[in-house]
Amino acid sequence: MIEMTRKQPPQPAPQSKRTSLEEGQTVINAHLKTLPGLPGVYRMVNASGDVLYVGKAKNLKKRVASYLQISRLSNRLRRMVSETRSMEFITTHTEAEALLLEANLIKRYAPRYNILLRDDKSFPSILVTDDHSFPQILKYRGARKRKGQYFGPFASAGAVNHTLNILQRAFQLRTCNDPVFESRTRPCLLHQIKRCAAPCVGKISEADYAVLVDQARDFLLGKANKIQNEFAEKMQAASDSLDYEAAAEYRDRIRALTRVQARQDINLDTIEDADVIAIHQAGGLACVQIFFFRSGSNYGNRAYFPSHARGEDAPIILEAFLGQFYANKVPPSQILVSHELNNQALVEDALSVHAERRVHVLTPQRGPKRSVVEHVMANAREALSRRLNESATQRKLLDGLAKALDLDGTPQRIEVYDNSHISGTKAVGAMIVAGPEGMMKNAYRKFNIRGASESKKRNADKQTMPNGASDHQQEEFQSYSAGDDYGMMREVLTRRFSRALKEDPDRQQGQWPDLVLIDGGAGQLSAAESVFAELGIDDVAIVAVAKGPERNAGRERIFRPQREPIALEPRDPVQYFIQRLRDEAHRFAIGTHRARRAKSIARSTLDEIPGVGAKRKKALLHHFGSAQAVAEAGLTDLETVDGISKAMANKLYEWFHAGR
Repeated sequence: MIEMTRKQPPQPAPQSKRTSLEEGQTVINAHLKTLPGLPGVYRMVNASGDVLYVGKAKNLKKRVASYLQISRLSNRLRRMVSETRSMEFITTHTEAEALLLEANLIKRYAPRYNILLRDDKSFPSILVTDDHSFPQILKYRGARKRKGQYFGPFASAGAVNHTLNILQRAFQLRTCNDPVFESRTRPCLLHQIKRCAAPCVGKISEADYAVLVDQARDFLLGKANKIQNEFAEKMQAASDSLDYEAAAEYRDRIRALTRVQARQDINLDTIEDADVIAIHQAGGLACVQIFFFRSGSNYGNRAYFPSHARGEDAPIILEAFLGQFYANKVPPSQILVSHELNNQALVEDALSVHAERRVHVLTPQRGPKRSVVEHVMANAREALSRRLNESATQRKLLDGLAKALDLDGTPQRIEVYDNSHISGTKAVGAMIVAGPEGMMKNAYRKFNIRGASESKKRNADKQTMPNGASDHQQEEFQSYSAGDDYGMMREVLTRRFSRALKEDPDRQQGQWPDLVLIDGGAGQLSAAESVFAELGIDDVAIVAVAKGPERNAGRERIFRPQREPIALEPRDPVQYFIQRLRDEAHRFAIGTHRARRAKSIARSTLDEIPGVGAKRKKALLHHFGSAQAVAEAGLTDLETVDGISKAMANKLYEWFHAGR
């Protein structure tokens, strides 16, 4: 039971030249005279009647009195006090009740000085009904009023739809509503494609259908292995009795269950039900990532980006998130969090009161549970990185970057370059592009670096250069030693900006960057400067970003032409922005290099034969089965392949047997 106490704004004695901060203090001080020392919730309201802040307290009198100690308040709280013109109070019996009430009021009023969880969509579940002799299985969202058994929550409708699809294949339960079920006179299409047992027209008895329902419930409760073993026994029995059609049906159902199990990225074998919640902060923002585990299975995840003051610590944000997130949801028996909460025991008590059973909030430090928490933290970090790229703060970051680097204006297009190779082999260059709208992925470019590899080929074969190559192309293919990062960077920039000069000399097509950022130090910067000097480009800013001592993120040094290197503050948002740009270029370069290396590994020896294209290669492989078999084939055998003429067969034979 909650006792409500609403306080009217006090009427302080008129004073002249009183500041707004003093007015707020006067209002707070007037309320202190009648406040009880009980648990409760307080609201600070401005002159317009808008709620500025909702807080909870174990002792209302002491908590509100703390706002009078101005020297201990942050600038944000001082602004809040200066805007306060009235206060409202609700007393509760326990602090846990106050915490629950605080979360509900924050969701209701969305005060500007609270940490706010703005995205509060409901989560879908799977319902197996229990109000019909032939239960229905369906996706369900909202208050759980219908009679039946609920499984969830799932993180998205897509996850529910996928699971329902698997359940249809494996257990053939009906999905139609009761009026449709009662009106059917013949089986529907789902029965014809073996996704419904058609109880509507008597194709299955009530007892046999109940067995399917029980199996589906067991599967959703995490007993998939038990169900698969049962299906395997029945498949074997059907096969032994020569009922191959029934055996094939059980085989398909086993495959369906295997697919849904394989879809689980991570699972918790040690617990049944849990939500795993982790937070990551960067650039003044925070991402809270939550994974749902039910019956030991992963039911998906969702990312949240709560609104908060820049200086808030992760445990404070996480505690506020828990209160608001579970205000209209029933928490599971365990909640694993990435950071120890300041009031963890209180949060446990409040959630237990809300769930009407014991809820444990844990911060695992080691073992498999900690591994899962770290996995969730990695997802939070990636989600926040994407959010920062898409955020409206991008413009502010670009302005800050221009100021930090002393640019002539805010850059509208930033190009970031990085190389990736292993001892010079399969070397690639990567260019990513960023602008006011974040990462411009359609403008990303990759370069297969030719110089290092071409030097080796040129020594062995003077025919490497194409006939009629221009002087520019000759320069582009100039050799350098394998692993020469500076030479690779020169090649990439030469190719990029030579093409820009040719295709957009007037710089009207948006191909020219305002800033070029190189992943590297003074040497990489010098290589870039030399390219720009050769091409006559003098109006594009260049900087190089070198990793800090021991390659520590946050201690990078920024090199600029003819200037001393600089280092930004570790928590400067511009520093985070530069790190993200560099990391994205590195990710793109590494991915491109791995793809090229994998392609070369999978490359067939047939690809090296002049005149053998995709069609002839396909015909040869289909006929002989492998490239090795083609190499060992005789001339007569090669001539029998469709699409291979006698001349081509002779060419193939000579290619593989010339040295014999």
